[in-house]
Amino acid sequence: MILFPAIDLKNGQCVRLEQGDMARATVFNLDPAAQAKSFEDQGFEYLHVVDLDGAFAGKPVNAQAVEAMLKLVKFPVQLGGGIRDLATIEAWLSKGISRVIIGTAAVRDPELVKQAAKTFPGRVAVGLDARDGKVAVEGWADVSTVTALDIAQRFEDAGVAAIIFTDIARDGMLKGINWDATIALADAISIPVIASGGLASIADIKAMLEPRAKKLEGAISGRALYDGRIDPAEALALIKAA
Repeated sequence: MILFPAIDLKNGQCVRLEQGDMARATVFNLDPAAQAKSFEDQGFEYLHVVDLDGAFAGKPVNAQAVEAMLKLVKFPVQLGGGIRDLATIEAWLSKGISRVIIGTAAVRDPELVKQAAKTFPGRVAVGLDARDGKVAVEGWADVSTVTALDIAQRFEDAGVAAIIFTDIARDGMLKGINWDATIALADAISIPVIASGGLASIADIKAMLEPRAKKLEGAISGRALYDGRIDPAEALALIKAA
């Protein structure tokens, strides 16, 4: 199990949103690269980064901040937000991103995901963000008519490395991850699933380590790490012991 600390980028700063609303952003660090280094020093093994502005713009916006992180840290980094074509995927992977996350394009252009996963084995993940069970796209501004399972099943044999499943209603709200929906998705597909949205406490870490969650690759934590609700040393020790 991997606990992914999250860095969300808006205007070059490290922020957290509530329910994906750009108007409800809290700035936690003016220096995202220093934040990334801090997570690495705390013992985390994999970083999750989202270019929020990029998700709305449909192309990378916070590239400078991402590149500064890559220069400073050695642990693998997965990146999402505004990655909508093969050229952008190739550019990020060549710059040192370990895994790209395709969200909107996975709904709008599934062939892109299949082509990318084939071209870059093990380095393409799909981000599925659901509001009331339906997948939202374009930085969560637009809700589609399809479910996360519908889309995940499209990529069953495509070589996708992971599905990152976020319950938007819980994201940034510290209400706990929607384990039932996340585990149900993981049980229905063969692709590893990463839980996201609302991780609130050590109780969530323990839930991630229960036998029923065995098919998960891990979970993403944002606000709970920034405001001290989760002690990194305690969380990482629990995972290691399991």
